[in-house]
Amino acid sequence: MTSKSVIAALLIGLAANASAQDILIRNATVHTAGAHGTLHNADVLVRNGRISAVGSGLAAGNAQVVEANGRALTPALFGGIADIGLEEVSLEDATTDGTQTLGAESKEMTVRPEFDVTLAYNPESVLVPIARVEGIGFTLLSAGSAQGGSIVGGQGGVVRLDGSIDPIGPRALFVQIGAGAADLTGKSRAAQWMILDQLVAEARGRMSSDSKHALLTPAGRAALAKYLNGQGRIVVGVHRAADIHQLLKWSQRHNVRIVVAGGAEAWKVASRLAAAKVPVFVDPLANLPGDFDQLGATLQNAARLRAAGVQVGFMQFDQASHYARKIRQLAGNAVANGMPWEDGLAALTRVPAETFGVGGEIGTIAPGKRADLVLWSGDPLEVSTVAEQVWMDGHAMPMRSRQSELRDRYLRGENGLPRAYPSGAR
Repeated sequence: MTSKSVIAALLIGLAANASAQDILIRNATVHTAGAHGTLHNADVLVRNGRISAVGSGLAAGNAQVVEANGRALTPALFGGIADIGLEEVSLEDATTDGTQTLGAESKEMTVRPEFDVTLAYNPESVLVPIARVEGIGFTLLSAGSAQGGSIVGGQGGVVRLDGSIDPIGPRALFVQIGAGAADLTGKSRAAQWMILDQLVAEARGRMSSDSKHALLTPAGRAALAKYLNGQGRIVVGVHRAADIHQLLKWSQRHNVRIVVAGGAEAWKVASRLAAAKVPVFVDPLANLPGDFDQLGATLQNAARLRAAGVQVGFMQFDQASHYARKIRQLAGNAVANGMPWEDGLAALTRVPAETFGVGGEIGTIAPGKRADLVLWSGDPLEVSTVAEQVWMDGHAMPMRSRQSELRDRYLRGENGLPRAYPSGAR
């Protein structure tokens, strides 16, 4: 057998034995995404689902050995800010749970920050293995804004794509600012700051809860108060530089911890974002303005932000759940347009993990961390590269999804089904 065949056989064996947690991945190019950067010809030892050691010449003991032969090993990747597990068929309302529209019939804004989308997460969604076979191990579930709701979408959280139902780490509160949310605030973005200031006043007890002008329920006040007290991030969807400028002033005035999501024009205020230590999650493929808030969109957005000292993560503007696999293309595009390679990988691993409060568990390859790992066929930021094996807590995950099963069903003509292509077709 060739060395490649031996590796394939070992990986198939590991995938079949889902209970195997003690493994030694030997002779890999280990991209730690942390302080130690990239380690060549290095080993990673996993015991009881955690990374036990990283180094050279590690003893396997009773652990199963995977020969990496120099291949790239990374932490499992971030799937972006998405609805994986909350959305099955986008156009079928019964299968989408990312927004609430309690005020839709009355056509009044209903502000419910206590709305928590993680309670609707389905770990058996077909989108979970579709993302996971592409090397994606965690995502941030988002709560969206829609008519009948408000610019405060609600709460989301980080979930690992290992089949478990519970999120990890603190929740995040989602807010939408700018032209895209103006219909929810009387057709004016200026009203958005008025409403946000009122919500802060209510949550901090400066407005009576029985006032006819109050917007929050008692549960909503308690939920918002947590974020105003620093217990979790407020993720703000915003693009225009002027709006980001106002957002920074608002967050400093009320002393809240924010994250910018979208930020097509964030590069214009990069120095202010860096000084305020505000992470920015961008789509590096966005270079054409989708609306007037994104006139300054550029492929160099991520590179310029990072050069200014901003912590940069990646997300997709459109179809983020069904096309989560494109997140690697985003990273490669950012690197092609000036972002350092190590920062491109960090934007898919360490930065989102640390930003959303789970950096102590995932996001880097280091002793004590969960063994959420991916072995790649080549450069993980190249679209031609494939994930050869994904491990979650040291478990070798099945490298198949509904898409791959449909491919194999028809391509091979199994069970008497016709072949996808006639014999000899090219």
